[in-house]
Amino acid sequence: MPDSNPRLNDKSVFPDPIYKETVLRPLFDGAKTHHVDGFRRIDRAHLVMLVETGILDRTQASKIAGALEAIDRDVDPAELVYTGEVEDFFFLIEKELKARIGADVAGRLHTARSRNDIDHTLFKLGLKARIDALMVKAHTLLDTLIEAVDREKATLIVAYTHGQPAQPTTFGHYLSAAIEVFIRDIERLSEARRIVDLSPMGAAAITTSGFPIDRARVAELLGFRAALQNSYSCIAAVDYTTATYSAVELMFLHLGRLIQDFQFWTSFEVGQIYVPNALVQISSIMPQKRNPVPIEHMRLLASQTFGRARTMLDIMHNTPFTDMNDSEGETQSVGYEAFHAAGRVLDLMASFVDAIRIDPEKVANNIRRSCITITELADSLVRLEDLSFRQAHEIAASVARSVVAGGGGLEDDGYGPFLTAFEALTGRKPSLDMNHFAEIVSPEHFVAVRTRFGGPAPEPMAQALSTYRSKSAAFVAEAQENAAREAKAAVELDTKFKALMGTA
Repeated sequence: MPDSNPRLNDKSVFPDPIYKETVLRPLFDGAKTHHVDGFRRIDRAHLVMLVETGILDRTQASKIAGALEAIDRDVDPAELVYTGEVEDFFFLIEKELKARIGADVAGRLHTARSRNDIDHTLFKLGLKARIDALMVKAHTLLDTLIEAVDREKATLIVAYTHGQPAQPTTFGHYLSAAIEVFIRDIERLSEARRIVDLSPMGAAAITTSGFPIDRARVAELLGFRAALQNSYSCIAAVDYTTATYSAVELMFLHLGRLIQDFQFWTSFEVGQIYVPNALVQISSIMPQKRNPVPIEHMRLLASQTFGRARTMLDIMHNTPFTDMNDSEGETQSVGYEAFHAAGRVLDLMASFVDAIRIDPEKVANNIRRSCITITELADSLVRLEDLSFRQAHEIAASVARSVVAGGGGLEDDGYGPFLTAFEALTGRKPSLDMNHFAEIVSPEHFVAVRTRFGGPAPEPMAQALSTYRSKSAAFVAEAQENAAREAKAAVELDTKFKALMGTA
């Protein structure tokens, strides 16, 4: 019966008030907060392309251009309040255009495009800007780490394995390890940017258009390096999002491990890192306390960044391969918070690494108490006394046990136990005298003889520094190339748009 047909009896009016408050208003607010400039650039680039391809005549385009300029001048996005009169920010701009130049001319701007390709282009523009800003901070941290390696390349520290003192190395050598991971993290983020840097514009809803559009031209005007080829991929693929947030997630997972070491190394019991007063907070009740609180904030913010990036990947999991809201406005806004926290970590870590210093007395005492140069004694016995490494290891282990039990140090207290252990195992006296023994078990000697590729001695460290500086220079060159292309595109788009208005 006709009366039972819900389509005929539907008297509701869009938008439902709850839908308006729970969905439409947050989406509108996200668009006006994050994507106003992107909308502006897309409208202008698309308009220029429509004229250049002959799809739209210059007279009509001039009216549209003038109206777009008037909207930019008259409408302050920050003052906009969502009323439900239009569905979203896109339709607000269209409504403003119609009010100024009439529906017939205003509606021609949307020829051969859709909110589908517009949205993904908006999100890519937003991601590129955030990646570029984060890369600037990452480059600063990288250069700070490189300078710290140069400054600390001969500064002894205790290196730990399984939470226990293991061997001496230098702070520069330790930071070099962190640099190499960080370089790979930056490379992953750079590769993600290259995936982002492909324009979806011209895909329209799914299949492009029957109009003779020039997708490459729009990509060029928007500062993309090329158009993304397959039009279905333009509106369905989210790998530009997952690649970006995977790279961010890994970067801050890895930095988090470095932060954990900083926390451990600044503890009172270890104390090999000294944090200056400018980065220390006091206790309100315990006057002796020096709390290196910035480390805790780095750890917190790195975890926030990691968690927000992981959230983005979780949202994309098991979504259909199509255009869908899971990958769009509200999701992108959530992801932007990861970039905000990430930037704070990078800024703070660069300042922290630049300021901290190694406490040589703490290091020397920890080396003495832990016998961590004993590995070199075993190695030296193989080379100098013609023993097998297993024999040498057994002698060295006996020496270490005796010295640690007596609360002494290898250099001053190890030679006697060494003579006893050596003679007991070999039945003869060693060729090593006390002075040679003391030299072999010194931390300076331990580092100096490790001249192999990747080791802490001066020669491999100099080689490493040269590599890191070359990598840093390459990152800067790539960033400058991207920035130059973006700037050139912005100038050309502005020139072409003003020409449509007759003001160029």
